[in-house]
Amino acid sequence: MFFRHSALLLALCCASAAFAQDAQNDDCSLHNLKPCVTHVVQDEVGIVTSPLRMNSNDLLWVAPFGMATGLSLDYDAHMMRDLGVHPDREKKFKRFSDYTTYGASAAPAIGYLVGVGTHNDYLRESSVLAGEATMDALILNTGLKYAINRERPNQGDGTGRFWPHGTRTWPDGQSMPSNHCIIVWSFARVIAGQYNTPATKITVYSLATVVSASRVLAREHFPSDVIVGSTFGYLIGDYVFRHRSREASLFSLSAVSTPAGHGVQLNINLGRR
Repeated sequence: MFFRHSALLLALCCASAAFAQDAQNDDCSLHNLKPCVTHVVQDEVGIVTSPLRMNSNDLLWVAPFGMATGLSLDYDAHMMRDLGVHPDREKKFKRFSDYTTYGASAAPAIGYLVGVGTHNDYLRESSVLAGEATMDALILNTGLKYAINRERPNQGDGTGRFWPHGTRTWPDGQSMPSNHCIIVWSFARVIAGQYNTPATKITVYSLATVVSASRVLAREHFPSDVIVGSTFGYLIGDYVFRHRSREASLFSLSAVSTPAGHGVQLNINLGRR
């Protein structure tokens, strides 16, 4: 509920500032929030319209994703019945996934403050990108949940019906996609891109995978909810990283202030991987 309300509040605030750019300083910071809002709105538009720009190469991930989601939908109810009901186990996995997701949500703010305090610009940038990615994920997922309107495993007859009573009792459930999964995977993708080492990738992706599995073991979501949430989260994080990160670009521009006045600096990333 907290995540949903936060996303809706930000979306309302964004409406008045959509696409307004600050020509002198395009860096998102605590003292310059307009670029933060602008980036989120622009990325949200780009993410929502991205299916219009798909090409044949995208079939490499679209086909497996579609097959996995379709198979999961067919076997969701059966898998949950086989999983059984174990309150103690469910409580433990729910607590783990909740705390981990809360940590991923708070990490951008903590990382930003540490980066500012230690003059670590790269940590500050990474934290801003992770925050923008998770906010993009929350905004998109809020709309998807209400549009898909799927019951959770503990609602209705336990089969995860979509729009079970039409519009009479809407909303009936917000099971698909999983909020926890879309948050942790968007966060993980940005961090794995910014800190491009095997150790970092193994750590963040393993943690995201465990959170995804925990949502099923806690009987909070069906497997298909987790597959869709995890995939969308990764894609959102990938979009933000590729469009916003200096690490992903060979050339980038940034605003600078000098004794002679304001200017623009060209950055060349020779260490790009």
